[in-house]
Amino acid sequence: MGARITIADLHRAKAEARRLVAVSCYDYTTAKLVAAAGVDMILVGDSAVQVLLGFDSTLPATMDFMVAITAAVRRAAPEVLLVADMPFLSYQVGTSEAVKNAGRFAVEAGAQMIKIEATETYLDVIKAVSDAGMAVMAHIGIRPQSIGKMGKLKAEATTAAMAVELVELAERMVEAGAVSLLLEGTAAEVSEIVTANSPVPVIGCGAGPGCDGQILIVPDILGLTEGTGPKFAKSYAQLAQPITGAINQYSADVRDGKFPDAEHSYHMKAGELDQLKRLLKDKN
Repeated sequence: MGARITIADLHRAKAEARRLVAVSCYDYTTAKLVAAAGVDMILVGDSAVQVLLGFDSTLPATMDFMVAITAAVRRAAPEVLLVADMPFLSYQVGTSEAVKNAGRFAVEAGAQMIKIEATETYLDVIKAVSDAGMAVMAHIGIRPQSIGKMGKLKAEATTAAMAVELVELAERMVEAGAVSLLLEGTAAEVSEIVTANSPVPVIGCGAGPGCDGQILIVPDILGLTEGTGPKFAKSYAQLAQPITGAINQYSADVRDGKFPDAEHSYHMKAGELDQLKRLLKDKN
């Protein structure tokens, strides 16, 4: 086992202009594969409730659910820098509740960084969690947890006025204690400005090529979403059809009596079957 990637490593990569690779995934089996691919960071996002549970937004994610799956990913990927996503209502109700919930990710799940979807309203939360000794990633730009208020999510910082607000917000997040930023759905030109001015690593999610690193969710990377992903998602494989094909073949083998065969079955030790038959015959 090698050394675990740390926040200091992320900052060193930014200083050396080395691009950071981040992936969002939600389970032990997938996380082992992601870690084996040599990524720098895994984010266990609250999008898990959409991908794994079929909800139409991230709002139903609970702390217990997020802690459980984050811990699973930690067990699968002990060397990768692990970021946990604070779900809806885990930090909006006050700083003490925010610190307690963030602490659960650190203590129970082994997360090294806590991601918080933040506006200026939550600067005190960023500061409180940071002051409590936990690293914070401030998520700005498109914030999926605001869907209930906004009704529809749209690209951020597409006008000069909006861009100024976002640039200033990024600065204030760092001043409040954020050690990293995540920009989602932000105009590429503005993301480049934010990244150039930021002393901390900036990870882009649909925010153009100018960020210090990029993140996508595993289902989009593997082509499992079949065209339902966002505009910025890119598939590097098309695994939906091969997976369906494999399950179809399994179904056919079961129905035709081809599976399981002798090779995929357990067997009695030599001579034990004859003895069993004698015992059963004597019993009768």
